[in-house]
Amino acid sequence: MSGVGLDLLEIERLERALARRPSLAARLFTDAERAYAEGKARPGQHLAARFCAKEAVAKALGLEAWSWRDIEVVAPPGGGAPRVVLHGALAERDVAIDVSLTHSRGTAGAVAVVR
Repeated sequence: MSGVGLDLLEIERLERALARRPSLAARLFTDAERAYAEGKARPGQHLAARFCAKEAVAKALGLEAWSWRDIEVVAPPGGGAPRVVLHGALAERDVAIDVSLTHSRGTAGAVAVVR
């Protein structure tokens, strides 16, 4: 199986949604993802990039229905490229996924490649 996924998001859109519904963050992101973002100056920027990564992975895998927390973006200790960890039913898939995240002041994006 191989595939490519791409996603872009206006960071403020996610920040507004999280402010309106504080429980949304727990539904979309794992504890580790939220903890990583909380350690940053603008957490919404980093959560938006992870949101995009999850969308990009879902597109690359051709998923129609999935749980947000079953796709986790893990930041290696000490820095380096993020990696994707699949949980739940997705963990049974025998795939390697490369992901690249980016963000500017206003926009976040991610690309996922399934090998």
